[in-house]
Parts: sequence; C-alpha cells; structure tokens
Amino acid sequence: MKICLIIPPSAFLLDERVFMSLGILKIAAVLERDKIDVDVLDLSGITNYEEVVTDYCSRTRITTFGITTTTPQLPASINILRAIKTVLPDSRIILGGPHVTLINAAYKREEKLGIAGRATKSQNQLVRDFDVLVAGDGEEAIFEALKKDTLPLIDADIPKTNLFLTSRRLEELPFPARHLIDVESYSHYIDGIKALNIIAQLGCPFQCGFCGGRSSPSLRMIRTRTSENIVSEMVHVYKTYRVCGFMMHDDELNVNKNMVTLMKQIKQAQINLGVEFRLRGFIKAELFTDEQAEAMYQAGFRWILVGFESGSPRILENINKKSTRDENTQCVKIAQKHGLKVKALMSIGHPGESEQTALETQAWLLESRPDDFDITIITVYPGTPYYDEAVPSSNYPDVWVYTYAKTGDKLYSKEVDYRITSDYYKGDPDNGYVSYVYTDYMTSEQLVTVRDSIERSVRRKLNIPFNASRASVHYEHSMGQGLVIPPHILRSTNPKPGL
Repeated sequence: MKICLIIPPSAFLLDERVFMSLGILKIAAVLERDKIDVDVLDLSGITNYEEVVTDYCSRTRITTFGITTTTPQLPASINILRAIKTVLPDSRIILGGPHVTLINAAYKREEKLGIAGRATKSQNQLVRDFDVLVAGDGEEAIFEALKKDTLPLIDADIPKTNLFLTSRRLEELPFPARHLIDVESYSHYIDGIKALNIIAQLGCPFQCGFCGGRSSPSLRMIRTRTSENIVSEMVHVYKTYRVCGFMMHDDELNVNKNMVTLMKQIKQAQINLGVEFRLRGFIKAELFTDEQAEAMYQAGFRWILVGFESGSPRILENINKKSTRDENTQCVKIAQKHGLKVKALMSIGHPGESEQTALETQAWLLESRPDDFDITIITVYPGTPYYDEAVPSSNYPDVWVYTYAKTGDKLYSKEVDYRITSDYYKGDPDNGYVSYVYTDYMTSEQLVTVRDSIERSVRRKLNIPFNASRASVHYEHSMGQGLVIPPHILRSTNPKPGL
C-alpha cells in the first residue's frame, strides 16, 4: 500500500516556507514505521499548486490521499480535492487537521444543544466532499481511516478512546518525517542562525474567546513529552540537518511545570555537542518568572513571543485573557532584564472594541517597548467561542452576534463560506487587510484604518521595520522541481522564481 499526504498552500501567510507542517509529518512517520510507503506533496508557497497535483496524479498509481487543512487553507484543499478527482475519480481522499477538528467540536456542541446551526451545515458539507474525515489526533486514527469499510468520520477527539494520545503515547511516537520534504527550502533565522521548528507538547488549557479549540479536548488538554525526549529530537535535528536554531511551536512553553528542567537539559546537550543553539518560543505572560527567563537565556533563547493581544483592560476582560495590563508590562520587563527580546502579538476587533480601546493598545506598545510586534484584526474561526457561542442577528441577514456575558459587549461577524473564502488573519500584503467583524463602536472599515494607523505609528516611533515577505514559487512541470514533487519521481535543482 502507498499513500500520498498533501500540505496545502497557505496564501494568508506573508511567507509560506518559514515553518513546516509538523502534524502531517508525524502522520507520515507513523505510517513509515508500519512499513507503509509515503509520498508528501508540500505545496507551501506554490502559486499553481493545482497543476502540481494534476501532474503528480498523472504520473502515479496512488489512489489514497491524505490532506491536512487549517480553516484558511480549506479553499485550497477543496481545489486539491477536485484536481485529484479529475485525474483519479476513484481515488480515496482523507481530510484531517485543525479545521476538521474544530468543525467537529462545534458540531458536537450544536448536537448536544439540539440545534442544527452553521457548524452542522459545515460538517455535513465536508462529509459530502471527502471520503473520510479525521478529527483530533491523527497518529492512530490514520490507520482507521485507511480501512476499506471505515466510517465517514473518525473521531479521535474523545479522551477515553484509544485514538486519543496520552502523554506516554505521545512520547513513543517517532519524530516527524522531515526527510520527506525539502527542508533546505524552509528559511527561518534566529539572530542569524538557521532554525527549524519543533513541537514539544500539545494543548493549551486557557479559554480565550478568540482562540480555536476551546471545546476540543485534543487542543485543550496538555500532553507533554519528557525533557529527555524533547532534547533527543533537538539533537536528532542538529545531527541530521546541522541546524542550531529551534523555533518551539508549543502554545505556551511555561505551562509545562518542568520547563526550567527542560531548559537546563537543552543547555547540557549543547555542552555535550560542543555547539550553541538559538531558540525562540511562546510563553504565557502572567506565568512568566525571573527563574524561567534566566533558564531560557542560558538554554539559548533570544526571543519570546507573547499573546498580549490588547493594552485595554476592558478588552483583556472581554477576551477572557486572564492576564492584566500590568502583568503584561511586567512580562516584557522580566524578559528584557534577562536579555530576551519580546515579540508582542496584538489584535483588535474584539467585543467592545472602540477607538479608545484601540488607542490604549497603541499606548501600551509605546510604553512597554517590545522589540517587535504584530497587530492583526481578529477573525472568527470555527472552534472559537466567538464562533461557537454566536447567534444569528435579528436585524441583519448573514451576521452573527457573540456576547461576552460578564460585560454584555458584543462582536458582530459576517457569514463566511470557509470552503471559498481565505479569511486572511494577517491580511494580503499587496491588497491590505480585510475585516469580517465589527463592534457597536467601530465598523469593519474603521478597524482596518485604525489597525494600519497603529502599526505605522508604533513601528516609526519604536524604529521597528516592517516584516518583509518572500516571493512564492511557480512550479514548472517540465523542470520537475524536487521541492514539491517527491525526488524519486521527478528531479531538478533549478526551481523557477515566482511569477
């Protein structure tokens, strides 16, 4: 048996070849462990990705495909499905990843409440489009999905089933099959050191209103690996790819009670190897301490990323952030005292957002002086309380209303067909941001204007340059680019720059 796993493009990203998709590479690794032959089509950054799929299908006898998708990748995933079926109409296509997991969790919530809302509609559409859906952890569920007479939905997002990964079983999994993609085509640097991404633990227990997976156990429940296992993967990556930089993509590193121990073991590994690592990762502001900061610096961390989100106390309450403005400020001070640079992740467009609250965010950035920042307009994705708990507007068709119960502040979101619309969470660098939300105090257009103004003003005053994007790649089938077509099928060392 042979299977082709596909990573769709992510047109909403400024640069698609920064961090590789590790989830589907974990699936590839467990399939390889069970002696199943695997190809991976990595379509990240490929402009004419449908041509790649068509070309691949015309050259192979594979009839089983697995696609991973986030919500904004879904339109591309639908296009990939159609491209495969055009060439191989009898093929079997499995869809998994965050979007399926989030939609399924929202669907189960509606089912429990006895309603058939937009999540039910979306779930039913996915069932019609694809042969099999996998929700939740895919490492065990993939084997169920490959069975001939399986159900149309494999629900691995139920903790009591043997498809749901425990910490012990997470530890036993092979490392992601990075060798199946073109690692060299990925470009991320930490203080000038080339870096690859790793995931040390799964799950985030917090309940921020804007964040996906709050009702999905596989995204909420923390599953950890031992420090020894995490360090072992880092050493493996270093020895295999001679990479000394690591972007740790855990939701919040410091929810791990053994974080300081992990940092010490990462430091010891560098001593043993005779090298110096550079690291970057996410932390939770109110949990951050001097001890953690010192240990992180000694381990090689030079950057941390923190989802502060807002400088407005009212908005911090409305998003259920569980951290205060003062705690956020203290987090920046602790980091910078210990030599760690801070990238502040900010967002506007939450319930109750007004020009005043947006300007409070601008003021906080100027006062706390992070080393870099993002500021985005919030989007309402399935699996977030903003989506799951919203109700249809009584005044406007195709508008949904979320109300934060403690304050009564509201967020209005326009209906989006995620099969068609790439709801850009960072905007299009060429055409600007698009907002699908508004509040009682700001229209969608005003949110875009204020976001742009804050970014320009803060970057100018703090002397922080804008992020640059890299060109996409246009695939030429006559050249058989190895960066997307598995090299044993087609080979080339001369990819053509983006058009």
